[in-house]
Amino acid sequence: MKLKSLCEEIAAIESTDNVAAIRQLVINSYDWLRSSFTEEPINELVTGRAVFVDTLLQHLWRLYGLAELKGLALCAVGGYGRGHLQPYSDIDLLIVSKKTLPRDIQDKIGQFITLLWDIKLDIGQSVRTIKETVKLAKGDISIATNLVESRMLCGCDQTFVDLWHAVNEKDTWTSQAFFAAKYDEQKARHAKFNGTSYNLEPNVKENPGCLRDIQSIGWVAKKHFKEYDGQGLVGHGYFTQEELDELVECRMALWRIRFALHLVAGRSENRLLFDYQPDVATLMGYGDDNKTSVEKMMRAFFRNVRRVSELNQMLLQRFRYDMLNQTTQHRHVINDDYCILDDNISPIHDDVFSTPEDILDFLKIIADHPEIKGLDTSCIRALRNARRRFQSAYYVKREACRIKLMALFRHPHFFDFAWDIMHQYGILQAYLPEWDHIVGMMQFDLFHAYTVDEHTHRLVKHVNHYFSRDNKAFPRCGRIVRNLDKPELLYIAAIFHDIAKGRNGDHSTLGAKDVALFCDSHGIASNDAELIAWLVENHLLMSVVAQRRDIYDPEVVNDFATAVRSHTHLNLLYVLTLADIRATNDNLWNDWKSSLLRELYSMTQKALDNGLQCGATMRERVDTHKQKATQLLKQHGTDADKLETLWSRFEDDYFARFKPEQISWHSREILAFEERRKAGDMLIKTNNELAKGGTELLLYGDDRPALFAQIASVLDSRNCSIHDAHIAVTRDGHVFDSILILENDGSRIEGESRLRSIESAIEDQLLKPGRNHNNTRKLSRKHKQLDVPVKVRFYSSQDDATLIELEALDAPGILAKVGHAFVDCKLTLKLAKIATIGERAEDVFIVSNEQGKALTPEEQTTLKKRILFKLDQLEDINIP
Repeated sequence: MKLKSLCEEIAAIESTDNVAAIRQLVINSYDWLRSSFTEEPINELVTGRAVFVDTLLQHLWRLYGLAELKGLALCAVGGYGRGHLQPYSDIDLLIVSKKTLPRDIQDKIGQFITLLWDIKLDIGQSVRTIKETVKLAKGDISIATNLVESRMLCGCDQTFVDLWHAVNEKDTWTSQAFFAAKYDEQKARHAKFNGTSYNLEPNVKENPGCLRDIQSIGWVAKKHFKEYDGQGLVGHGYFTQEELDELVECRMALWRIRFALHLVAGRSENRLLFDYQPDVATLMGYGDDNKTSVEKMMRAFFRNVRRVSELNQMLLQRFRYDMLNQTTQHRHVINDDYCILDDNISPIHDDVFSTPEDILDFLKIIADHPEIKGLDTSCIRALRNARRRFQSAYYVKREACRIKLMALFRHPHFFDFAWDIMHQYGILQAYLPEWDHIVGMMQFDLFHAYTVDEHTHRLVKHVNHYFSRDNKAFPRCGRIVRNLDKPELLYIAAIFHDIAKGRNGDHSTLGAKDVALFCDSHGIASNDAELIAWLVENHLLMSVVAQRRDIYDPEVVNDFATAVRSHTHLNLLYVLTLADIRATNDNLWNDWKSSLLRELYSMTQKALDNGLQCGATMRERVDTHKQKATQLLKQHGTDADKLETLWSRFEDDYFARFKPEQISWHSREILAFEERRKAGDMLIKTNNELAKGGTELLLYGDDRPALFAQIASVLDSRNCSIHDAHIAVTRDGHVFDSILILENDGSRIEGESRLRSIESAIEDQLLKPGRNHNNTRKLSRKHKQLDVPVKVRFYSSQDDATLIELEALDAPGILAKVGHAFVDCKLTLKLAKIATIGERAEDVFIVSNEQGKALTPEEQTTLKKRILFKLDQLEDINIP
C-alpha cells in the first residue's frame, strides 16, 4: 500500500461514526511505514507520515463541520508543525480561536479529539484563544518554541495569520531572548548526559549531537531569520553549502535510526536501549549477528553525532555573537597564525593547517595559553577541513609528528584543555590507527557507561585532575603524581590501557605489545617503556586483588607485592586503578572500593618495606590493633578478664582484618549480649559509622545451617547488596559474621529506621529455621537482555581452604542459592567477597570441608553440580 492510496481511502470516508474503518486506516498506515522502511528514502517516510496525518485530520475536521467556522483554526505545532513525524511520535495540535468558543462548538471539538484518541493516534492538544496562547508563550520557552514551528492545517486562515503575527511580536520573545533561552536549554540538556554523546544507551533525540541539536539550529534560524529550509543560513554566511549538506545527511541518518527504533519498540521510544539495539541493527541492514551488527551500527552512530556536535557548536557560537550583538572585548595576537578573541583561539589566515604537524603545533599553542577556553567558529571549520584533507594517512608515520606528540605529552598543561580538543576533533584518531579502532566502540555490559575511547578520555582527565591543587578528594593520588619525574609515562599507560579492546585475545596483553611498539618508535627509554608496558598489562590487577581476594591473607599480599615489584610500580598502578574505576561509570566509585584499594596499597607498601616479609607485616598489624582496641575499651570500663577470655576465642586474622574501633565495638556488643542471652538467641546489630565504606552487619551466636543463605535472601529482598562478608567460627564454636552491606545503588545505608528494619527482618527470618525467605525482587529490564553464562572455578592455595570464583548474571536470590549449595555439601563458608560488575556477579568464596580441609577434586565436582542445580532454579540464569 502506498501513501497516495491511503489518502484516497481517507477521502472516501463519509461519516465519523465508522470508527472501526478509520482505525483500520491508521493501522494500515503503520503497515505502510514498516514495509517501506527498507525501500523508500527516510525523508519521504518522515514527511509522508505527516502528510497522511494532515490528510486524515483535515478530513475529520471538515466532517465535524468545523472547517467553515470563522475565527477557528486547526494548527500543527512542534515536530509535527515542521511537517516531520516518526512512526509513533506525538501529534501536537493547537486549536486556536479569536475569542472564547460557544458551548456547541466546544462540544464538537471535544468529539473530534475523542475520535482521535479512539482511533489510537498519540495526540497532544491545546484549545486556546489567540490572547491565551500569546500569554502562555511569553512565560514558557517550550510553548514559544512549538509556536515558532506552527503551520495551518484547516480552518480560518486569518486566525492563523493573526496568531503568527502575535507570537512573533518583539514583546513576546525577541530573537535575542529566544536564542539565549534555547542556548541555556541546550547546555542544561547536555549536562544531563554528562556532556557526551558516547553513552552506551544513547537517546537519539536528546543526546548531545543528536536530533535536538539540529532542531536547535532550526528554531533559532526560524525565529531570527524567518528561514525555514536552512538554505538561508548559507546565504547569510553562517554555513557553507557543504556544511549544510553534511547537516542534512546527519539528520537523515538520525531519522533513520529513530524510525527503526520506533518500529522495533512499537511505541514512541527515543532511548536506544540494549533491548532494542540488535533488532534495530538488523532492520537497518547491519546484519543479524547481534554483537557485530550492533557494533557496526553504533560506531556509525557515534561518528555521526560527533559531526553534528561540531556543526552545532560552530553555528550557535556565531549566533551568540551576532544575535546578542556581542563584539570582541579582547583580542590578543599570539603569532602570525593565531590570536585569542575573548577566550577563544582563532586563526588569522586560512592556511594555518597546511600539514599534520601544524595541527600538533596548534595543540601546543593551546597548552601554552591556559586562558584559551574554546575554539571560535572559523577555527572549528579550519580544523574540520584539515582533518578531512589529511585523513588518508595516520600522522604517526611522520617523524616530525612523533617528536611533536611526545613534546605535547610532556607539556605540563597539555592534558588540561588541548587533550579535550585532541579527542573531540578526532586528532588522536587521525594520528594513531590503534586509537582509530576504538573510536565509538561499544562495550556490551552494564559495568561500562561509555564507549572505549570516551572511557579512556575520561580516565586521562581523572589522572590530570590529581595534579591539580583543586584535587581535595584524592590526596594520596595527588602526592604520588606531583612527585613523578616523568608524568608522561603514566599518561601514556592511561591512553593505551584499553586500546586493544575488541580484538581477539586478552586486551591487556595485546595493549602492552602496542604500547611497547609506540615507545620504541617515539624514542622512550627502554626502562621507561618496560614500566609503561607493565602498567598496561597489569592495569586490572589491583582492582581484581582488592575486590576478589582476601587482602588480609599474608599470601595474597605477598603474591601481589611480588607482582608489583617496587614502590614506583605500586604508586603508578594505584593512581591508574582509581582513575580507571571512576572513568568506567559515574555511579561505580564508592567508599567501599576506596577503602579496599587504600588498605591493599598500605599493606603492600609495608610488605615492600619489609622485604616481602608479609607475615611480619601482619603480625605488626595484629599487635597494633589489639593495643589500640584495648585502650578504647578501657575508656568504656570493659572488664579486662572478660575481654581476654573473649579475644582468646578469635584467630589472629580477625585482629588484622578489623580496625581497632571495630574490634572495640564488636567486643562491647558481644560481652553485653552474653550477659543477657537466652538459648537460641542471635546478636544482630548494624553500625553505620565504623566499617570501611559501608554499613557493618554483625551477627554472633550459636552456629546454624544456612545462616548466610537466609541473611543473603533477606538483604536482597530489602534492596541491599552484600559487598564483603567475613564468616568465622570462634574456637569455642560460636558463629561470628561481619557483613558489609550497601544500598543496591552502591550508597551507604542511611537512617536509623532503615537500619532497625533490616535488623528486624533478619531476626524474624532466623526464627523460622529451615524455611526459604520469600524474595520478590525482580530482575531489571537491562539485566534481562544480557547473556552471562555461569562459571565456577576452584583454587586451592591453602591446605585448610579452597577459593571458589563464581561468575553469573546478578539475579535476585543468587547468594541465597549458593549459600544453600554450601550447606547441602556440608561445607563451612569462611569468607565471601561479593562484587557486582554491571550485570555480572563476580563473587569469591573461601570454604572448607567437614574435616576443615581444602576440597578434594571429587568434592569440587559435587559442589559445582550443586551450584549449577541451585542457580538453574532462578529465572534468566544461563546454565551452559
